[in-house]
Amino acid sequence: MQIDDHQTKLMTAAGLNLIAQALTIYDADLRLVLCNAPFQQMFDLPKALVTPGASFQETITLLAQFGEYGDVDDVAHFVAERVEQARAFEPHYMERTRANGRTISVEGSPLPQGGWVTVYTDITRTKQQEALLRARSDALSGQVLAHAEELSATNRELAAMNTALEEAKRQLTLSEARTRLTTEMMPAHIAHVDANACYTYSNRRLASVMPGRRADLIGRHIAEVLGQQAYDSIAPSLTQAFAGKPSVIEFTDEMSARRIRGAFTPDTNGGVYILSMDVTEETQNRVALQQTRRREIAAQVISGLAHDFSNLLTIILGLQSRLGRLDGQPAEAAPLIEGTLAAARRGGTLLSSIADMTGARTLRPTATHIPRLLEDLTLIARPTLPKGMTLSIDNQMDDTPVLLDSGLVQDGLLNLILNARDACGAAGAISLEVRKVHDTWIEWVLRDTGPGFSPSALEHGFDPFFTTKGAEGSGLGLPMVYDMVKSAGGDLRLGNTAHGAQVTMRLPYRPAVAATTGLVLLVEDADDLRALVRDMLMGLGHSVIEAASADEATALLADLPDIALILSDIQLVGEATGLDLAKRLPADAPPLVLMTSLPPDDAQFLEAQTLAPLLRKPFEIADLTALIAPKESAAQ
Repeated sequence: MQIDDHQTKLMTAAGLNLIAQALTIYDADLRLVLCNAPFQQMFDLPKALVTPGASFQETITLLAQFGEYGDVDDVAHFVAERVEQARAFEPHYMERTRANGRTISVEGSPLPQGGWVTVYTDITRTKQQEALLRARSDALSGQVLAHAEELSATNRELAAMNTALEEAKRQLTLSEARTRLTTEMMPAHIAHVDANACYTYSNRRLASVMPGRRADLIGRHIAEVLGQQAYDSIAPSLTQAFAGKPSVIEFTDEMSARRIRGAFTPDTNGGVYILSMDVTEETQNRVALQQTRRREIAAQVISGLAHDFSNLLTIILGLQSRLGRLDGQPAEAAPLIEGTLAAARRGGTLLSSIADMTGARTLRPTATHIPRLLEDLTLIARPTLPKGMTLSIDNQMDDTPVLLDSGLVQDGLLNLILNARDACGAAGAISLEVRKVHDTWIEWVLRDTGPGFSPSALEHGFDPFFTTKGAEGSGLGLPMVYDMVKSAGGDLRLGNTAHGAQVTMRLPYRPAVAATTGLVLLVEDADDLRALVRDMLMGLGHSVIEAASADEATALLADLPDIALILSDIQLVGEATGLDLAKRLPADAPPLVLMTSLPPDDAQFLEAQTLAPLLRKPFEIADLTALIAPKESAAQ
């Protein structure tokens, strides 16, 4: 049986009425919050002054007028003093004799949220026993009697103090519990280490920020908990904080493949407070945006030069062609003319490559099956290899669809395979390993048995026009792959193994939406656009229910458990956005796809990429189909 708040209040009031002491609770505004029946009975108060909201000032005024405090010459002045004392309330214990001859003890304790609680106890019988003891104390020394009375009063004060301490302890325990609950709800690890770098506090969120770490941190050294690589990364900043200077650092945790931001704040006792956050997705988006801006700047600088250079090449090609058609040329002129034409054509090809690198390029991630992509790559790459060379592919990914621009990824991998082929010569082995790293990255590792990268290639391999192939190379292959990877928020690294070269490419792991045909919740505030998208969805076999705002969509989700997919615009009518809708969804909510016409560097666009697959407007039905991977196709 459940007990509502009203029943709880009635039961609490009944319990308080059964105790012998009178009790009152006043708030910070000197208004009565609660009292029990003995309080009214002890002071014979009218109902108005024992009703919640009654004024403390009016109660004291009435008691002073009734003689509760003895003879008071100036009641108004007396009441004003008592009110001022109440506003600056201090814990206290006192005993006083009332006008009716009875003696009471008054014990007061402030409350942390303002106001105070007071308990009144009738100690008349105790005082009478003390008086009787004094009357029969002829045989007792006055010193022993005084000591007994003093001890009795001290005991009562000690009891009052213990009560106040217990209340303070209870309030402190509640405060600590609230603080811990608040910190444990934060998506960050909050901790404290002492001067010896040993943990004294943790909100138990380290494993969620840096997967693979232990949960029992208290008393352990930070290097033992984090591991040597992560500790070496933060050691300079931690040392700086121990010296009294705050610091912030970002580093890559190799154990979890996550990008971590740590903030270190010194305390006054030689320790350090630590705030750690997982900024992997933020870093991926930042890297992608920086690469896009670099490409835009490069395009602005190069476009004018390329235009003029293209005109010059056109003139050279035209003049050389005319020169080749002239009669009476010496025999040695023909190869010179052909060489000039070949050089001009090579210049044109180079310009086209530069345009590909710097021109506008929009990533179009689609639901991609890695096994299928690798099969297509094998079909394209194997015919380009000499007979003495092998290509092996080790795919450790399952067939779960992921969001990738499959065309660009395939082009990049093919470019790397051809580079490995050229390095190996007529014979050798090329291997490609694909695996998932901690649900964060898709890692592609290409190895060959060639001579490996030279020191200069390791340092300048991503620089445009750097090549080790002499006149045969343009120096744009690796830079183009690097540009593609960075534009997607990934990372590209060059290295050597004991047997040859190694290229490691990492792209963000983002699962695609896997939805069966069914009921789709379409959230779009523009009527004409909503009708167009509705027709697209219905053409794919879906049923559609519509909403114009995030609040309306939330209500529909609560009422309709059969929704299979949510397709929502970011900018909606009302205060809530599509991002707010995404954050409201529970863990078992249907898959969500966001759509927007915002530019890639907009803050909402960047945040949306961390919450759900993103469909950029304008889009066609093919774009929508490519982003949604039906479950039946994923099983093929």
